[in-house]
Amino acid sequence: MPKKFALIVAGGSGNRMESAVPKQYLEIEGKPILMYTFEAFRRFDPKIEFVLVLPKNQTAHWNQLCEKHTFKTKYKLAFGGENRFHSVKNGLEKIDEEGIVFIHDGVRPLVSEETIKHCFTEAKKSGNALPVVPPSESVRYSDKSGNKAVDRSNYFLVQTPQTFDVQSIKEAYKKAKHENFTDDASVLENAGHKINLVEGNRENIKITWPQDLIIAKSFLFPQ
Repeated sequence: MPKKFALIVAGGSGNRMESAVPKQYLEIEGKPILMYTFEAFRRFDPKIEFVLVLPKNQTAHWNQLCEKHTFKTKYKLAFGGENRFHSVKNGLEKIDEEGIVFIHDGVRPLVSEETIKHCFTEAKKSGNALPVVPPSESVRYSDKSGNKAVDRSNYFLVQTPQTFDVQSIKEAYKKAKHENFTDDASVLENAGHKINLVEGNRENIKITWPQDLIIAKSFLFPQ
């Protein structure tokens, strides 16, 4: 059985959340969002090894929260870079063993155990896995010439954890000749790998807007 690593990227700000507090530290029922994210992976495998990527200027605040909430989960700490590409690259450098790595947004605490299992099974078999869900709304394509309806069955919404063989994704990041990637799967694809899609879970939202906190609370604490 390959070793499992969860690389949690938590470099967000509170701008779109209209909060002075970075969104990963906002609390739901008295606990920071980021801690719920750790718990989701511990439910999948209590022995999973964590790497947490934080902006260097946020580490003191995070340490205070850990003390306040008696957060004892062990992790390796990496500092965020100029953008997400460099942040993930810095995190990957903290993993010096072979295995499977889940690269996950720190503000996606609602990822299900089933989604994580889907990703692990596919990555173990094929080298990578990308969780997706189909759009429920109609989709239109727009460019300088105008816009037009497109078949939504050909499109998917991408989630995390984007999951990879450790060595493959580390090599892909080293080979990348630019950093303008929207996600980690695109980095691997740029290195010549085929990306494998697996079923995600629709409630696995990236908490970004104030109303997302209401949605997250309703799933974490159903009435």
